[in-house]
Amino acid sequence: MVKQRRDLIIIGALLGAVAGAMAAVILVQRAEEAQQSPKLTAGDGVKVGLGVLGLLRLISEIGSKK
Repeated sequence: MVKQRRDLIIIGALLGAVAGAMAAVILVQRAEEAQQSPKLTAGDGVKVGLGVLGLLRLISEIGSKK
């Protein structure tokens, strides 16, 4: 059980890192296309944060279904 838990945490951390890197690449590419520096406003940060919270809620509901 401990090994399974550790493996799941490692996989989740790796997936999160990959998703974050992909998001950063997209943000930089869009800024380069517009010939601007990458910008993330407070409103954008709130949107991203709420999206992440929604995703975490979905994942927790999947894990609790029996």
